[in-house]
Amino acid sequence: MKSTDTDYVVVGKLGATHGILGWLKLYSFTEPAANILDYKPWYLEDAAGWKLTKPEASRKNANGMTVKFAGWNNPEEARLLTDKKIAVLRSQLPHLKKGDFYWSDLEGLTVINIDGAVLGKVISLLETGSNDVLIVKGDKEHAIPYLPDVVTRVDLANQVIHVDWELI
Repeated sequence: MKSTDTDYVVVGKLGATHGILGWLKLYSFTEPAANILDYKPWYLEDAAGWKLTKPEASRKNANGMTVKFAGWNNPEEARLLTDKKIAVLRSQLPHLKKGDFYWSDLEGLTVINIDGAVLGKVISLLETGSNDVLIVKGDKEHAIPYLPDVVTRVDLANQVIHVDWELI
C-alpha cells in the first residue's frame, strides 16, 4: 500500500547546523517538545515526497534539542538538511478525544464566520501561551483566537471551521 501526504503529520523541522560533526538544531511541534524523540521512524521532506530516516543520535540541552543523522558528518553536509520538515505516520499518533484536533488537521481548512462570509483558509497556527491562534489568509489576513466562544465548530468532513468573528 502506498502512503499519501495525508498519511503523514509534520511534527518538527530541522534547523541550522550545530558544531562541527554534522549535528542540527531540532525544532519540535509536539507537546511537550521532547515527545518528538519518542516517534520512530521519522520521514524527512524530500523533493519526491517523504523519505524514511532514523536519527543516529539526539541530545536535549538547555537551549533545546539537536539531532545527528548517519552519513551527515560535517556542517557542510548537514546544512543540506536545514529547514527540512520532519513527519511521522498519522497511525503513530495517539487518538484524540472528541473535539480535539491536531494542528495539521486544521491547516488548509476554510474559515467561515456566522454571517456566512468566507474569511479564507488556515495557513498556520500560533501558540501564544494563553491560547492558540489560527492564521487565516483570504482577501486579508486574520489572526483568530482558538477559543470555544470564537471557534464554534470544526467540520473536518467538509473541511470547514465555523467562527464567531466579524470582518473588519
